[in-house]
Amino acid sequence: MPTLTDYNQFEGLHWETGTVRNYLDYCGVKAPHTGKPYSEALLMGISGGAVTGYFVFAYQGIDPHARILTRNTFDPMETLLERLGAEPDVRQTASAERAVSNLVNTLESGRPAITWADAQSLPYEPHTYEFEFPHMQPVVVYGYDEEADRVSIADRARVTLFATTGELAAARSKVKKFRHRIMTLAMPDADGIPEAVRAGIGDSIQLFTEKPPKGARHNFGFAAYQRWADALRKPKMRGSWEKEFPPGRKMYAGLESVFGDTHTYGKEGFAERDVFADFLDEAALILDRPALREAGEQFRESALAWRDLGEIVLPDSVRVWAEARRLILENQRLFLEEGGDAIDTGQSNCERLIAIRREMETDFPLSEEEVASFREQIAEQVLKISAVEEPAVAAMKEAMA
Repeated sequence: MPTLTDYNQFEGLHWETGTVRNYLDYCGVKAPHTGKPYSEALLMGISGGAVTGYFVFAYQGIDPHARILTRNTFDPMETLLERLGAEPDVRQTASAERAVSNLVNTLESGRPAITWADAQSLPYEPHTYEFEFPHMQPVVVYGYDEEADRVSIADRARVTLFATTGELAAARSKVKKFRHRIMTLAMPDADGIPEAVRAGIGDSIQLFTEKPPKGARHNFGFAAYQRWADALRKPKMRGSWEKEFPPGRKMYAGLESVFGDTHTYGKEGFAERDVFADFLDEAALILDRPALREAGEQFRESALAWRDLGEIVLPDSVRVWAEARRLILENQRLFLEEGGDAIDTGQSNCERLIAIRREMETDFPLSEEEVASFREQIAEQVLKISAVEEPAVAAMKEAMA
């Protein structure tokens, strides 16, 4: 059965931009301004760039969580491909047999296949989920050996990941909207890169400063920072942390979700501000606008402020929370460096993280007075990040004027 034996593209980190980056790299695509493969930073910027979004979700039967968006989430892959001129060829079928045929035929044509799979259903990454929550994301499949019952996958890690054919089939069929979907890409239009870069910068500026395409304005950009700080400081407001994340397991769940979204969820670094800064450096070259580099340096300062926020929400001063932070970061490192070979250690770490979560139900480490002070510390850092990013966005806007 077909395997692309020369496949060696594992630099992509985020499910969407990383998958596209790996696919185009395998196809030999080079960026016109560097002569090298398209960087994920460039693709992230073109897809809509950096942003901040703040949401709270509380569903029956699962822990509440704070969702911190760090990049554009309004159809980013579709936006990226359209701006690149990399026309997608998408095939989807209700038939499991036909789904395998589509995948095999693609590989036999000499191209890898982008397909969508449920992260929880794949065997190579440990999880701390205590409930089923389907999470369909694109990955690159470059080998399908039915006789050996092995599928070769590129999915964020720096090494090959493996699943059985049955595991992949189950993961691909988890959610009807994405069931058995497969995609290949036409080659990008290099001449369109400058306009694609301009559009991505425009999206980022808009999402920081204006009403978003959908949803409430206070959920995005600088308004979101203020909303988040208010929720921490004002116990009686709707959506306050006092109501949504009261001391105990719920508060810890909020802290853990903030840390994960900003430090490990499909990313390295801190809220992807360092990645966006790299994009702005490339944009300065592509558009011949050197002032964009100044905005990039300010976003690198923001990355450090986000780093500090991570150390505030899971601080060294609370031993068990510091342990959780180290375990989360260790699992990310293990997965990126070793992939499925580290699954046993990673799962052991996950079991400890689940145990910490449960400890918070009966042994919460902060007093009522300490909780108020702790929330205030987080709020101050959130507004500090906003204060750092306001001149960065202003510099970006001025550079594009």
